Formats: sequence, C-alpha cells, structure tokens
Amino acid sequence: MNELIEIHADGACKGNPGVGGWGAWLRSDKHEKELFGGERDTTNNRMELTAVIRALEQLKNPSQVRVVTDSQYVQKGISEWIHGWKQKGWKTSNKQPVKNADLWQQLDAISSRHQVEWVWVRGHDGHAGNERADTLANKGVEMVLKGLA
Repeated sequence: MNELIEIHADGACKGNPGVGGWGAWLRSDKHEKELFGGERDTTNNRMELTAVIRALEQLKNPSQVRVVTDSQYVQKGISEWIHGWKQKGWKTSNKQPVKNADLWQQLDAISSRHQVEWVWVRGHDGHAGNERADTLANKGVEMVLKGLA
C-alpha cells in the first residue's frame, strides 16, 4: 500500500430536495486535488454520498484511505448499516427499499478496493478539511445555478 490518502468530502443542498452540490479535497504526502460538481434536483444525502464516490474514483490503485465526513448518514451507513441492508436484499429493517441504494451499491463496490477508515467530524466546527470540502460543495451548487453543470 502507498502512503495514506486523506479525503474530506461534503454535500450541500439548497432545499432538500433541491439544487445540490458535492465537494471533495484529496491529499497525500505529495499531492492534493479538489473536486466538485452538482445536480439540479437532488438531496443532501445523495450529494454526501456522491462526494465520497467521486473522490474514491480518482484513486487508480488500491490505497490506504481515510475518509473524513460530517455526514453520520455516510459514516454509519457504510460502516454499520450496509451489512444488514445487503443481507436483507437492500431493504431496511421495516422491509422498505433502502433510500439511495444505487449510490450505496456504488460506494460499497468502490470502497472495497481500498483499505478505508471512515471518520466523522462535526460540520461547521472549524475543521479545516471539512470547511474546504464544504466550500467545494457550495461551488458545485453555484455551478448548477449558473447553468454550468
């Protein structure tokens, strides 16, 4: 495995559902990269998941990764809830379809190629990486509002 790659990921939504954006800041010892994008009609949770998926897609080789998110939905979903969802055929404990199953399945597949540590931080609490990811997610919203995405 190479050096640790740290990913700070965040989603934003103006209205929920509404215009959304996602952002990710990737960094390792030698490199850093900023990513962002958005969608016209989405939810905050979809943008949180998309940010992590798009960041992990950037990694060409199996890597040691720390994903830092302010979304308990993402952090708990991928490290706790997903096992039950898969056992139940992508149904919740109430036998309802898992929301955003398409994105959860993508995240499950892409994260399985790496050794990932999932870290939750409180949002808007002065955490530099989270603040940077939030800024990028809001750039994604602005792109959509300006008709660029």
